[in-house]
Amino acid sequence: MSEHRRRSPNPGGGEQPPGRRADGGRPYAYGTPPEGAPSYDRPGGARPGAGGRETARQPRLTRAEMRKQAQKGGKRGAAEPATGRGGKPGMKRFIDYPRYGKSGVRRWLPSWKQLLTVFLIFFGGGVAAVGVAYALTPVPDVKDLVHDQNNIYYWADGQEMTRQGTTNRQVVKLGDISKPAQNAVVAAENESFWNDTGIDPKGIARAVYNMATGGETQGGSTITQQYVKNAYLSQDQTLSRKAKEFFITLKINQSKGKEDILEGYLNTSWFGRGATGIQAAAQAYYGVDASKIDACQGAMLAGLLKGAGLYDPTLSPANHARAEDRWKWILDRMVITKTLTPEDRAKCGKFPEPTPQKAPASMNGEISYLVEMANNFVQTKDKTITDLVLGKGGFQIYTTFQRDKVDALKKAVDDFQAATLHPDKHEQDKFVQVGAASVLPNDGAIVAIYGGPGVENKHYTNNADAGGIPVGSTFKPFVLATAMQNGVLSQTGDDGKPKRINAESRYLADNMAPIYKADGSPAIGDDGKPYHQRNSGGGTKGFVTLKTAMQYSYNVPFVQLGQDVGGKNVEKMVKALGLKAGLVDSSTLTYPLGTSTPSAIRMASAYSVFAARGQQTDPYSVVKVLKDGVEKPGFAKPQSKAVLDQAVADNITDVLENVAKNGTGKAATSSLGFPVAGKTGTTDAGTSAWWVGYTTKLVTSVGMWREEPGKPGLLSLDGTAGKDEVHGGDFPADIFARYMRTVMNGQKGEPFPDPEPFGDQVDSSGAPSTASPSASASESASTAPTTTAPSATTSASKSADPTTSPTATPSCFLGFCPTNTKKPTGKPDQSPTDTSTPSAGAAANNTGAG
Repeated sequence: MSEHRRRSPNPGGGEQPPGRRADGGRPYAYGTPPEGAPSYDRPGGARPGAGGRETARQPRLTRAEMRKQAQKGGKRGAAEPATGRGGKPGMKRFIDYPRYGKSGVRRWLPSWKQLLTVFLIFFGGGVAAVGVAYALTPVPDVKDLVHDQNNIYYWADGQEMTRQGTTNRQVVKLGDISKPAQNAVVAAENESFWNDTGIDPKGIARAVYNMATGGETQGGSTITQQYVKNAYLSQDQTLSRKAKEFFITLKINQSKGKEDILEGYLNTSWFGRGATGIQAAAQAYYGVDASKIDACQGAMLAGLLKGAGLYDPTLSPANHARAEDRWKWILDRMVITKTLTPEDRAKCGKFPEPTPQKAPASMNGEISYLVEMANNFVQTKDKTITDLVLGKGGFQIYTTFQRDKVDALKKAVDDFQAATLHPDKHEQDKFVQVGAASVLPNDGAIVAIYGGPGVENKHYTNNADAGGIPVGSTFKPFVLATAMQNGVLSQTGDDGKPKRINAESRYLADNMAPIYKADGSPAIGDDGKPYHQRNSGGGTKGFVTLKTAMQYSYNVPFVQLGQDVGGKNVEKMVKALGLKAGLVDSSTLTYPLGTSTPSAIRMASAYSVFAARGQQTDPYSVVKVLKDGVEKPGFAKPQSKAVLDQAVADNITDVLENVAKNGTGKAATSSLGFPVAGKTGTTDAGTSAWWVGYTTKLVTSVGMWREEPGKPGLLSLDGTAGKDEVHGGDFPADIFARYMRTVMNGQKGEPFPDPEPFGDQVDSSGAPSTASPSASASESASTAPTTTAPSATTSASKSADPTTSPTATPSCFLGFCPTNTKKPTGKPDQSPTDTSTPSAGAAANNTGAG
């Protein structure tokens, strides 16, 4: 303690009255100071000898005491200003935060001066950053902007498959590009190009928001922005790249004229067919220089800038339709922007078809389809890899394709066509198309495809990945799988849920039998009348098990089963199995008969769930991608997931193995010498035929149809190779058998797992409880039985006249006797006055479960 603090107010030690000063002055204002309180030798007012009046001395706190009081919430220490030695004010803090001298919330609220200061600092920093970025942005020569490299593709074993490069590039002056071509590009991509600032703030904000929220990425909105992206930046869709694009666009717009920008854009844009720049595109699509392109051709080329993979009209019928629609739209925009007169627009009445693409020898055969599929997969998995990015090259793409299986599948198709089809002799043998694919079950890898005879033969569509071909009865196993996995709505189990059935459940298979909803009411067709379903072979089959119905591909049982399980439930099932594209409205009555049009790849993938005992894995064709030697993320093998109970999958396989051994696939596959399961598919109009078959290790689908190139629309297969009707068990199964013999190379293969007992036998209403079906399997397949029904005591092969049998009773299906003229009521009609003739297979009693 200082000497000043230690000095006693009464050095003489004499007694003083309580509360009085030692010098006889006025008493303490607050009485006697407490023990330990600080004392002072003079009052806090006027100094002695200064003429001021002495006042009561107040105990003065030291700085340490003031801080302690402030920390404890004391008002005195917090409110008093800081002072230094001798009572002078303390030094001010450079940043007064938390605010000194304030209490409560105000202590933590910045002042308006502080807010303004922070704003000015950040604003000034932002302006400085923009200025620095603007100053440091280079503007290289357009000839040095595009550096082409090869893309290298590898087989599954790591051996090189092929190389694809984009060396078709030639930079030309704007004066060497026809004015109609320039106008078409401006009308298609950026109508306000000649007057805008080169920046679309709304477009940039929208793109930044989409990237920040994980939405779909977008490119530049103006020609200037697209030119900057093409020429100066990578194609990565990131916030930092968007910021760079903004800065570079500002400088380009300031330092270059509009003509220079348009020239650079037209020379750096990707048009497909390996063509970078409009000069290369004009040669690739029309065989002329860019200076010779007219308005009609220019509009077509301008449409390619939206995505050559989708708008090259020679790649697929769907591409052609898109390209023609965009071509018309661009021409109309040219008229609106007054760069094309209505009279000249009228001259473009017919779409300017480009010349067929000429592929290099390294892309012949199936290679072009394999490369296309790999490219599509890469672009689907990584949205930043566009046609333009792939066109610039520098990628190493490792695929799942196995060379031996690709060669074997192509050989199987070629050998079949050479042995069976003779288009020079038979008109119906022309335009026959085949698409096929092989997938590894429990893995998803696409190991082989047949996409067509090759681009060298002017076939550019990949048939293995083509949609639009109805799959027919190959869809029926999905309906059975739904009934076994989810149950039928027409029966309720002990748990109150739809009853899960097995393949021994019996359904009516009579030709033109009526179809009923799950609640027993008649299903109504498009004509507003009760619907009757036709079988392919006709005839009266009676009640058969679903296993037998699958064996001979009867339509009636599966249309009725589709109603019993519900179309929406079937749709959910097929989506879980991997079919997402090509599905039609599941509420249609014929939905179970395969009116949907998924590709051969997707069909093989869906059947692989049965082979994998209930495990579904998405199909994939690429396992690794490197760009300039650096591996790209996102290409890990997809994970398997269970979508069917193992017992359900094994029972479906058992049903389909019976089809291959004894049913519609028997002719082609029964002599293979190793276990095979599968299903045929044929459409009513004969427009397509399918076979999807599998072993424990490989699943292969084969589709066949007729379609004339350049004329979209399926033609009938009837009459092909001299056959009145073509079924899936004919040619598609034959191709499968040829292929599998080569692939198996004499191996015996593994047997399928024995199916465990599963589900309940849930028969349709009217199914007999004791009698067998009306005919044996072989008899039902070859002949149509007469409309007589066996009694309960006669064999299935002998007919009993119900009009003379005292025990015979008409068999009705959910209340409808097939030959009865009365309107169905939804309940079994056992009226003794009913004189209608019962269908074959009717039993002496009518106790079938409904």
